[in-house]
Amino acid sequence: MSSKDVGLRIRVEKELREAFQGACLAENRSASEVLREFMQAFADRRQSGLQADLFVSQAARTPRRSTKRKAI
Repeated sequence: MSSKDVGLRIRVEKELREAFQGACLAENRSASEVLREFMQAFADRRQSGLQADLFVSQAARTPRRSTKRKAI
């Protein structure tokens, strides 16, 4: 990939974002670099039929739900 000309915007919980950024900082890597690497690995595994071993548990495949409670 030589040219990065498109973007991706996602919404995540603040705590997840902070934990992710902290982990990236601890490894001296940018969040963008880590996400691009994950996206490429995911796409590669999908193409080669190895997606099942990308995640270790069902919990990892299930989207996170907000823990905020609705006001009654």
